[in-house]
Amino acid sequence: MTAMLDGLRVIEGSAFVAAPSGGMHLALLGADVIRFDPIGGGIDYTRWPLAESGTSIYWASLNKGKRSIQLDLRSEEGRELAQALITAPGNDRGVFLTNFPARGWLDYQALQARRADLIMMAITGSPDGTTAVDYTVNAAVGYPSATGPAGDSEPVNHVLPAWDVICGQQAALGIVAAERHRNRTGEGQLINLALSDVAMSTVANMGHVAEAEVLGEQRPRIGNALYGAFGRDFLTADGERFIVIAISPKQWSSMQEATGTTEAIDALAAELGCDFGDEGQRFEHRDRLFALIEAWASAHTIGEVGEALEAHGCCWGRYRDFLGMVREDPRCSTENPMFQRVDQPGVGSILSADTPLRFAAAEHRPVPVAPKLGQHTDEVLDEVLGLSAGEIGGLHDRGVVAGV
Repeated sequence: MTAMLDGLRVIEGSAFVAAPSGGMHLALLGADVIRFDPIGGGIDYTRWPLAESGTSIYWASLNKGKRSIQLDLRSEEGRELAQALITAPGNDRGVFLTNFPARGWLDYQALQARRADLIMMAITGSPDGTTAVDYTVNAAVGYPSATGPAGDSEPVNHVLPAWDVICGQQAALGIVAAERHRNRTGEGQLINLALSDVAMSTVANMGHVAEAEVLGEQRPRIGNALYGAFGRDFLTADGERFIVIAISPKQWSSMQEATGTTEAIDALAAELGCDFGDEGQRFEHRDRLFALIEAWASAHTIGEVGEALEAHGCCWGRYRDFLGMVREDPRCSTENPMFQRVDQPGVGSILSADTPLRFAAAEHRPVPVAPKLGQHTDEVLDEVLGLSAGEIGGLHDRGVVAGV
């Protein structure tokens, strides 16, 4: 048994989140992802958070399983080496992932002239090539206006760079799709992927575009309440918060049984003349229903709440910060086979996550670490480009390449 993408080689020139995460997903599935950076590292090489050594935890986390080569990308010789890597011959080769400007020496036509079946995934901010990052895209797609406490008027950004994360997954999927097409037809291609298109398509696929067009209404802020169904966070007697969700009929009945609110909710339904079997009516009368669960939660500790909700198979979750998640949640530990403890150079011993995809036909491998910058420079120049030790030494002497 082998990893799903064993044998595939991808060259990556990237920064920020979307492109590096796309390469990481491919590497975790077994692809040989070779990342080239300018000598000394790119603009994200020292991005926060930093370990005590000054090593970027951010950079290390997004580059697991890759090989690293440093090139003087300002020189013609360094760019020539990058082009040679991108267009190197062989089956399962000639795949390039980048969010660098696809012009000049990285123009697709220029690269394709060196390898006709080249596959190039070019990530941009906007479809017209103008600059955009996750946070500027997010400002334009409506979610900040619907996020936050009810009654607030200021936009609320999410902390997770969701569009970058989704874009990276789309990039990996696009490369796999294009590589399958090439295997069937022999044709390479340029794939353009705009971050703003990733966001807009997601918003449309979630129904928000049709909602705005058909209803002509701005979705209101409702805090942590679940739109269109029953769900919200509640405070326990010992000051902890949890969320309970009741969408399906089973979830709805289980929550009532666990909280002992069945009779009170039936009485409320009779008073209001409504049917709480309809999730829309639960949402319309959510404040009255929330009050019943609030009373129950405030009389119990988080331990008692968890015991009751678990006993009835409820859909619920306890709120934790990052420290709480790492220290208390067994899903974020080596009890979960997705996690392994690795020694990341410059960072130390850390929990590291493998791909969440669990293939029955793939062997379980150690979770890889991120490379040191330039760790594989000589190895890649020898293996991929076939340069001699003397030629590689000359490149070092001229400052065209650098190792660790």
